[in-house]
Amino acid sequence: MAQKNPSFVLKSPGNVVFEDRPIPELKSEYDVLVKPKWTGICGSDVHYWVEGRIGHFVVEAPMVLGHESAGIVTSVGKNVKTLKVGDRVAMEPGVPCRRCVRCKEGKYNLCPDMAFAATPPYDGTLAGYYSLPEDYCYKLPENMSLEEGALIEPTAVAVHISKQASIRPGDSVVVFGAGPVGLLCCAVAKAYGAMKVVTVDINEERLQFAMKYAATHSFRSQRESAEESAKRLIRECELGAGADVIIDASGAEVCIQTAIHALRTGGTYVQGGMGKPDITFPIMSMCAKELNVKGSFRYGPGDYQTAVDLVATGRISVKELITGKVKFEDAESAFKDVKGGKGIKILIEGPADSK
Repeated sequence: MAQKNPSFVLKSPGNVVFEDRPIPELKSEYDVLVKPKWTGICGSDVHYWVEGRIGHFVVEAPMVLGHESAGIVTSVGKNVKTLKVGDRVAMEPGVPCRRCVRCKEGKYNLCPDMAFAATPPYDGTLAGYYSLPEDYCYKLPENMSLEEGALIEPTAVAVHISKQASIRPGDSVVVFGAGPVGLLCCAVAKAYGAMKVVTVDINEERLQFAMKYAATHSFRSQRESAEESAKRLIRECELGAGADVIIDASGAEVCIQTAIHALRTGGTYVQGGMGKPDITFPIMSMCAKELNVKGSFRYGPGDYQTAVDLVATGRISVKELITGKVKFEDAESAFKDVKGGKGIKILIEGPADSK
Protein backbone atom coordinates (compact mmCIF):
# COMPACT_ATOMS: atom_id res chain seq x y z
CA MET A 1 0.00 0.00 0.00
CA ALA A 2 1.16 3.52 -0.78
CA GLN A 3 2.17 5.50 2.25
CA LYS A 4 0.16 8.60 3.15
CA ASN A 5 3.02 10.79 4.35
CA PRO A 6 6.47 9.20 3.91
CA SER A 7 8.96 11.02 6.14
CA PHE A 8 12.74 10.96 6.62
CA VAL A 9 13.10 10.70 10.40
CA LEU A 10 16.12 11.13 12.68
CA LYS A 11 15.71 8.72 15.61
CA SER A 12 19.08 9.31 17.29
CA PRO A 13 22.56 10.47 16.18
CA GLY A 14 23.49 8.61 13.01
CA ASN A 15 20.21 6.69 12.98
CA VAL A 16 17.66 7.69 10.32
CA VAL A 17 14.62 5.77 9.09
CA PHE A 18 11.73 6.22 6.68
CA GLU A 19 8.36 6.35 8.41
CA ASP A 20 4.78 6.91 7.36
CA ARG A 21 3.48 9.83 9.39
CA PRO A 22 -0.09 11.21 9.53
CA ILE A 23 -0.80 13.95 6.99
CA PRO A 24 -0.63 17.26 8.92
CA GLU A 25 -3.94 18.92 9.68
CA LEU A 26 -4.35 22.63 9.00
CA LYS A 27 -4.12 24.28 12.43
CA SER A 28 -5.66 27.52 11.20
CA GLU A 29 -8.04 28.71 8.50
CA TYR A 30 -5.07 30.75 7.22
CA ASP A 31 -2.84 27.69 6.74
CA VAL A 32 -2.04 25.73 3.60
CA LEU A 33 -0.87 22.15 3.02
CA VAL A 34 2.17 21.82 0.77
CA LYS A 35 3.67 18.79 -0.95
CA PRO A 36 7.46 19.41 -0.82
CA LYS A 37 9.01 18.60 -4.20
CA TRP A 38 12.66 19.49 -3.62
CA THR A 39 14.64 19.96 -0.39
CA GLY A 40 18.22 21.14 -0.02
CA ILE A 41 20.50 19.79 2.71
CA CYS A 42 21.87 22.37 5.13
CA GLY A 43 24.86 22.03 7.44
CA SER A 44 22.51 22.16 10.43
CA ASP A 45 20.61 19.11 9.13
CA VAL A 46 23.88 17.20 8.88
CA HIS A 47 24.92 18.39 12.34
CA TYR A 48 21.72 17.03 13.90
CA TRP A 49 22.20 13.77 11.98
CA VAL A 50 25.77 13.37 13.28
CA GLU A 51 25.61 14.92 16.76
CA GLY A 52 21.92 14.87 17.65
CA ARG A 53 22.14 18.46 18.87
CA ILE A 54 23.17 22.01 18.06
CA GLY A 55 23.93 24.00 21.20
CA HIS A 56 20.95 23.78 23.52
CA PHE A 57 18.70 22.32 20.79
CA VAL A 58 18.76 18.58 21.49
CA VAL A 59 16.94 15.83 19.56
CA GLU A 60 15.08 14.07 22.37
CA ALA A 61 12.34 12.49 20.23
CA PRO A 62 12.23 11.29 16.60
CA MET A 63 12.32 14.32 14.27
CA VAL A 64 11.74 14.74 10.53
CA LEU A 65 14.75 16.44 8.93
CA GLY A 66 14.91 19.15 6.25
CA HIS A 67 13.99 22.84 6.01
CA GLU A 68 15.17 24.15 2.62
CA SER A 69 12.13 23.31 0.52
CA ALA A 70 9.81 24.27 -2.31
CA GLY A 71 6.62 22.47 -3.20
CA ILE A 72 3.07 22.53 -4.51
CA VAL A 73 0.01 23.64 -2.54
CA THR A 74 -2.46 20.75 -2.18
CA SER A 75 -5.14 22.31 0.07
CA VAL A 76 -5.89 25.70 1.63
CA GLY A 77 -7.76 26.96 4.68
CA LYS A 78 -11.02 28.79 4.05
CA ASN A 79 -9.53 32.20 4.89
CA VAL A 80 -6.54 31.85 2.55
CA LYS A 81 -6.68 34.55 -0.15
CA THR A 82 -3.24 34.68 -1.79
CA LEU A 83 -2.74 31.02 -2.72
CA LYS A 84 -4.71 28.27 -4.40
CA VAL A 85 -4.30 24.53 -4.93
CA GLY A 86 -1.60 23.90 -7.52
CA ASP A 87 0.49 26.98 -6.77
CA ARG A 88 4.24 26.39 -6.62
CA VAL A 89 5.80 27.96 -3.54
CA ALA A 90 9.07 28.50 -1.68
CA MET A 91 8.51 27.49 1.93
CA GLU A 92 9.83 29.72 4.73
CA PRO A 93 10.41 27.15 7.49
CA GLY A 94 10.25 29.28 10.64
CA VAL A 95 6.95 30.53 12.05
CA PRO A 96 7.13 33.03 14.94
CA CYS A 97 4.53 33.64 17.63
CA ARG A 98 3.63 37.07 16.12
CA ARG A 99 2.83 38.41 19.62
CA CYS A 100 6.11 38.98 21.49
CA VAL A 101 8.13 42.21 21.64
CA ARG A 102 10.66 41.00 19.04
CA CYS A 103 7.89 40.06 16.60
CA LYS A 104 6.10 43.37 17.11
CA GLU A 105 9.27 45.41 16.54
CA GLY A 106 9.78 43.69 13.17
CA LYS A 107 12.47 41.20 14.15
CA TYR A 108 10.46 38.00 14.07
CA ASN A 109 13.58 35.93 13.38
CA LEU A 110 14.53 36.64 17.01
CA CYS A 111 11.19 35.36 18.39
CA PRO A 112 11.93 33.18 21.46
CA ASP A 113 8.98 30.93 20.58
CA MET A 114 9.90 30.37 16.93
CA ALA A 115 8.66 27.05 15.52
CA PHE A 116 11.41 26.21 13.04
CA ALA A 117 11.38 23.14 10.82
CA ALA A 118 13.86 20.41 11.79
CA THR A 119 14.86 22.22 14.99
CA PRO A 120 13.80 20.23 18.08
CA PRO A 121 11.02 19.64 18.88
CA TYR A 122 9.58 20.58 15.45
CA ASP A 123 9.49 18.27 12.45
CA GLY A 124 11.05 19.28 9.15
CA THR A 125 10.03 19.24 5.51
CA LEU A 126 11.52 15.96 4.21
CA ALA A 127 8.07 14.43 4.04
CA GLY A 128 5.14 13.95 1.69
CA TYR A 129 3.24 16.90 3.20
CA TYR A 130 3.97 19.94 5.36
CA SER A 131 1.66 22.67 6.65
CA LEU A 132 2.48 26.39 6.85
CA PRO A 133 0.65 29.71 7.20
CA GLU A 134 -0.09 31.17 3.76
CA ASP A 135 2.15 34.19 4.38
CA TYR A 136 5.16 31.90 4.89
CA CYS A 137 4.70 30.44 1.41
CA TYR A 138 6.02 32.53 -1.49
CA LYS A 139 4.53 31.94 -4.90
CA LEU A 140 7.17 31.16 -7.51
CA PRO A 141 6.93 32.96 -10.87
CA GLU A 142 6.58 30.84 -14.00
CA ASN A 143 10.23 31.35 -14.97
CA MET A 144 11.51 29.79 -11.72
CA SER A 145 11.80 26.03 -11.20
CA LEU A 146 10.96 24.22 -7.98
CA GLU A 147 14.63 23.26 -7.73
CA GLU A 148 15.52 26.97 -7.71
CA GLY A 149 12.70 27.46 -5.20
CA ALA A 150 14.48 25.12 -2.78
CA LEU A 151 17.53 27.43 -2.94
CA ILE A 152 15.48 30.43 -1.80
CA GLU A 153 16.09 29.51 1.86
CA PRO A 154 19.90 29.90 1.80
CA THR A 155 19.47 32.90 -0.53
CA ALA A 156 17.25 34.53 2.10
CA VAL A 157 20.00 33.90 4.67
CA ALA A 158 22.45 35.74 2.38
CA VAL A 159 19.94 38.57 1.86
CA HIS A 160 19.58 39.01 5.62
CA ILE A 161 23.35 39.01 6.15
CA SER A 162 23.74 41.60 3.38
CA LYS A 163 21.03 43.76 4.94
CA GLN A 164 22.84 43.57 8.28
CA ALA A 165 25.98 44.71 6.43
CA SER A 166 24.17 47.69 4.82
CA ILE A 167 26.02 47.07 1.54
CA ARG A 168 25.96 50.12 -0.73
CA PRO A 169 26.88 50.65 -4.39
CA GLY A 170 30.64 51.00 -4.78
CA ASP A 171 31.53 49.11 -1.59
CA SER A 172 34.35 46.62 -1.33
CA VAL A 173 33.03 43.42 0.26
CA VAL A 174 35.08 40.46 1.49
CA VAL A 175 33.33 37.14 2.20
CA PHE A 176 35.15 34.47 4.22
CA GLY A 177 33.99 30.94 3.29
CA ALA A 178 32.97 29.75 -0.18
CA GLY A 179 30.26 27.33 0.89
CA PRO A 180 26.64 27.82 -0.24
CA VAL A 181 25.90 30.80 2.04
CA GLY A 182 29.26 32.45 1.37
CA LEU A 183 28.78 32.10 -2.38
CA LEU A 184 25.27 33.53 -2.13
CA CYS A 185 26.57 36.44 -0.03
CA CYS A 186 28.97 37.20 -2.89
CA ALA A 187 26.09 37.11 -5.36
CA VAL A 188 23.80 39.30 -3.25
CA ALA A 189 26.61 41.80 -2.56
CA LYS A 190 27.21 42.08 -6.29
CA ALA A 191 23.50 42.53 -6.93
CA TYR A 192 23.44 45.30 -4.32
CA GLY A 193 26.14 47.20 -6.21
CA ALA A 194 29.40 46.17 -4.52
CA MET A 195 32.27 47.18 -6.80
CA LYS A 196 34.71 44.62 -5.45
CA VAL A 197 33.66 41.20 -4.09
CA VAL A 198 36.47 39.09 -2.62
CA THR A 199 35.97 35.40 -1.86
CA VAL A 200 38.24 33.81 0.78
CA ASP A 201 38.74 30.07 1.35
CA ILE A 202 41.42 27.41 1.79
CA ASN A 203 39.97 25.24 -1.00
CA GLU A 204 41.30 26.20 -4.44
CA GLU A 205 38.41 24.49 -6.28
CA ARG A 206 35.85 26.51 -4.30
CA LEU A 207 37.74 29.71 -4.97
CA GLN A 208 37.73 28.98 -8.70
CA PHE A 209 34.00 28.26 -8.59
CA ALA A 210 33.35 31.49 -6.67
CA MET A 211 35.27 33.50 -9.28
CA LYS A 212 33.15 32.05 -12.08
CA TYR A 213 30.00 32.51 -10.01
CA ALA A 214 30.00 35.98 -8.43
CA ALA A 215 33.34 37.09 -6.97
CA THR A 216 35.63 39.63 -8.64
CA HIS A 217 38.73 38.65 -6.61
CA SER A 218 39.87 35.60 -4.65
CA PHE A 219 42.20 35.13 -1.68
CA ARG A 220 43.54 31.82 -0.42
CA SER A 221 44.08 31.49 3.32
CA GLN A 222 47.47 30.24 4.50
CA ARG A 223 49.07 29.26 7.79
CA GLU A 224 50.06 32.69 9.10
CA SER A 225 48.99 35.08 11.80
CA ALA A 226 45.68 36.86 11.44
CA GLU A 227 47.41 40.24 11.18
CA GLU A 228 49.79 39.02 8.47
CA SER A 229 46.89 37.43 6.60
CA ALA A 230 44.94 40.72 6.78
CA LYS A 231 47.91 42.69 5.42
CA ARG A 232 48.32 40.21 2.56
CA LEU A 233 44.57 40.30 1.81
CA ILE A 234 44.58 44.11 1.64
CA ARG A 235 47.71 44.14 -0.52
CA GLU A 236 46.80 41.34 -2.97
CA CYS A 237 43.20 42.47 -3.45
CA GLU A 238 44.06 46.18 -3.51
CA LEU A 239 41.70 47.14 -0.70
CA GLY A 240 43.43 50.42 0.09
CA ALA A 241 42.80 51.35 3.72
CA GLY A 242 40.86 48.12 4.19
CA ALA A 243 37.53 46.62 3.13
CA ASP A 244 34.27 48.51 3.60
CA VAL A 245 32.37 45.35 4.58
CA ILE A 246 33.51 41.90 5.65
CA ILE A 247 31.17 38.96 6.11
CA ASP A 248 32.29 35.75 7.79
CA ALA A 249 30.42 32.72 6.47
CA SER A 250 33.00 30.24 7.73
CA GLY A 251 32.78 30.36 11.53
CA ALA A 252 36.56 29.79 11.70
CA GLU A 253 38.32 31.68 14.48
CA VAL A 254 41.29 32.77 12.35
CA CYS A 255 38.93 34.09 9.65
CA ILE A 256 37.07 36.21 12.18
CA GLN A 257 40.33 37.60 13.54
CA THR A 258 41.67 38.32 10.05
CA ALA A 259 38.44 40.06 9.08
CA ILE A 260 38.61 42.53 11.97
CA HIS A 261 42.20 43.44 11.05
CA ALA A 262 41.36 43.76 7.34
CA LEU A 263 38.48 46.24 7.73
CA ARG A 264 38.94 49.98 7.20
CA THR A 265 38.18 52.37 10.03
CA GLY A 266 34.41 52.66 10.45
CA GLY A 267 33.87 49.49 8.42
CA THR A 268 31.18 46.86 9.02
CA TYR A 269 31.63 43.24 10.09
CA VAL A 270 28.81 40.68 10.03
CA GLN A 271 29.04 37.19 11.53
CA GLY A 272 27.05 34.77 9.40
CA GLY A 273 28.86 31.47 10.01
CA MET A 274 28.60 29.32 13.10
CA GLY A 275 31.79 28.02 14.73
CA LYS A 276 33.12 27.50 18.24
CA PRO A 277 30.97 29.00 21.02
CA ASP A 278 33.93 31.10 22.27
CA ILE A 279 36.92 32.53 20.45
CA THR A 280 39.81 34.95 20.98
CA PHE A 281 38.62 38.23 19.44
CA PRO A 282 40.76 41.29 18.48
CA ILE A 283 38.67 43.71 20.51
CA MET A 284 41.29 46.48 20.61
CA SER A 285 41.35 46.68 16.82
CA MET A 286 37.55 46.68 16.76
CA CYS A 287 37.39 49.59 19.23
CA ALA A 288 40.21 51.64 17.73
CA LYS A 289 38.65 51.44 14.26
CA GLU A 290 35.12 52.01 15.63
CA LEU A 291 33.79 49.07 13.62
CA ASN A 292 30.14 48.17 13.26
CA VAL A 293 30.00 44.55 14.41
CA LYS A 294 26.75 42.62 13.92
CA GLY A 295 25.36 39.14 14.21
CA SER A 296 22.95 37.61 11.70
CA PHE A 297 20.34 34.96 12.42
CA ARG A 298 18.24 33.30 9.71
CA TYR A 299 15.99 35.84 7.93
CA GLY A 300 13.43 38.48 8.80
CA PRO A 301 10.64 40.55 7.23
CA GLY A 302 10.97 40.87 3.45
CA ASP A 303 14.08 38.68 3.13
CA TYR A 304 12.36 35.66 1.57
CA GLN A 305 10.44 37.77 -0.95
CA THR A 306 13.61 39.70 -1.82
CA ALA A 307 15.38 36.38 -2.43
CA VAL A 308 12.58 35.24 -4.75
CA ASP A 309 12.67 38.56 -6.61
CA LEU A 310 16.47 38.53 -7.03
CA VAL A 311 16.36 35.05 -8.58
CA ALA A 312 13.20 35.69 -10.65
CA THR A 313 14.66 38.83 -12.24
CA GLY A 314 18.03 37.24 -12.94
CA ARG A 315 19.89 39.60 -10.60
CA ILE A 316 21.39 36.47 -9.08
CA SER A 317 21.39 32.85 -10.26
CA VAL A 318 21.21 29.77 -8.05
CA LYS A 319 21.16 26.98 -10.65
CA GLU A 320 24.95 26.71 -10.62
CA LEU A 321 24.94 25.81 -6.93
CA ILE A 322 22.92 22.62 -7.50
CA THR A 323 25.59 19.95 -7.89
CA GLY A 324 23.49 16.85 -7.23
CA LYS A 325 19.90 15.57 -7.04
CA VAL A 326 18.73 12.31 -5.47
CA LYS A 327 15.49 10.43 -5.01
CA PHE A 328 13.73 10.55 -1.64
CA GLU A 329 14.70 6.96 -0.83
CA ASP A 330 18.39 7.89 -1.26
CA ALA A 331 18.22 10.76 1.26
CA GLU A 332 20.77 9.21 3.62
CA SER A 333 23.38 8.88 0.87
CA ALA A 334 22.92 12.59 0.12
CA PHE A 335 23.55 13.42 3.80
CA LYS A 336 26.76 11.34 3.65
CA ASP A 337 27.91 13.24 0.56
CA VAL A 338 27.30 16.61 2.22
CA LYS A 339 29.14 15.48 5.36
CA GLY A 340 32.02 14.42 3.12
CA GLY A 341 32.17 17.85 1.52
CA LYS A 342 31.06 16.66 -1.92
CA GLY A 343 29.46 19.25 -4.16
CA ILE A 344 27.90 22.55 -3.14
CA LYS A 345 24.15 21.98 -2.78
CA ILE A 346 22.50 18.58 -3.05
CA LEU A 347 18.72 18.40 -3.46
CA ILE A 348 16.44 15.56 -2.34
CA GLU A 349 13.30 14.94 -4.39
CA GLY A 350 10.00 14.67 -2.54
CA PRO A 351 8.51 11.18 -2.04
CA ALA A 352 6.80 9.90 -5.15
CA ASP A 353 4.37 7.51 -3.46
CA SER A 354 2.56 9.81 -1.00
CA LYS A 355 -1.17 9.97 -1.70
